[in-house]
Amino acid sequence: MERLDLYISNKINLSRSASSKIIENGLVLVNSLILKPSYKLKKDDVVEYDEKKIQEFLENLENQPLEPCDIKLDIIYEDDDVIVINKPKQMLTHPTKFERTNTLANALLYHTKGHLSDIDIQRPGIVHRLDKNTAGLIIAAKNNDAHLSLAEQIKQKTAKRKYLALALGNFELDKGTINKPVVHYMADNVRMEIAQDSQGLEAITDFKVVEKFDSAALVELDLKTGRTHQIRVHLASINHPVWGDTLYGAKGFLKKEYKNLKTTEQLLQSYYICFNHPKTNEKMEFKLEEKDFSDDFVKVLKFLRSKNVCKLI
Repeated sequence: MERLDLYISNKINLSRSASSKIIENGLVLVNSLILKPSYKLKKDDVVEYDEKKIQEFLENLENQPLEPCDIKLDIIYEDDDVIVINKPKQMLTHPTKFERTNTLANALLYHTKGHLSDIDIQRPGIVHRLDKNTAGLIIAAKNNDAHLSLAEQIKQKTAKRKYLALALGNFELDKGTINKPVVHYMADNVRMEIAQDSQGLEAITDFKVVEKFDSAALVELDLKTGRTHQIRVHLASINHPVWGDTLYGAKGFLKKEYKNLKTTEQLLQSYYICFNHPKTNEKMEFKLEEKDFSDDFVKVLKFLRSKNVCKLI
């Protein structure tokens, strides 16, 4: 039978982690008892909950102060104004109303003893974000002046961010630009899609194929805009979804020979960042070596290179 947390997740459109949280806090009863999220429902079980109370609980949770979390960070650079981190996969950049701990923001609060920008108190220090399963370089601000400077550089596109993706399919073009506006698939849904009426948010991605493999490629991506899931939805729109990206249909493009290569969602890596220091205006440039990429990315890339490969210049 179905687990209780999955049942609640499907019934009231919550993430599984959010469902677990409300169950653990006694907002869901089974046969008038508080049970574990992993409890497997039986045929005659009676499940009780009040959606209004659940919504109030989640809203109150979102407004609570963030807790510092002692999580080891891979710090690439740090001074009194900025900090550059190599974010691992499976770490949220900042808390949501469902996940309040173990994010990069929580870890930064602990590491800096609270010396972070507080322009957004729910996202201390966070100037831009990476998806949970996108690994790599990200900048944080340690004071408000630095935050405003970095945010303006990103807005004016003077700050440069480049990514590498392992994308599926055989690319006919070695480089190009994807200029397609995006919109949310549904209200309050994280999934994005290409706007059919061209009325969505402007989204522009330059891509360049770096190496070609059989039914896959290593692709460099240069963002001209910074929309939610931009790279992922853009590559999927040209039938080259990011390897492992189940949200955007990668499973249907994965060659049979590759299906035993288990990964944690999308193989997308933020590997290059360039910006002007907010105080000195000095050009700051950071680039990860392949050995510092996520374990999933390195594993699959090594496997693909063990086969016949066509390197592009």
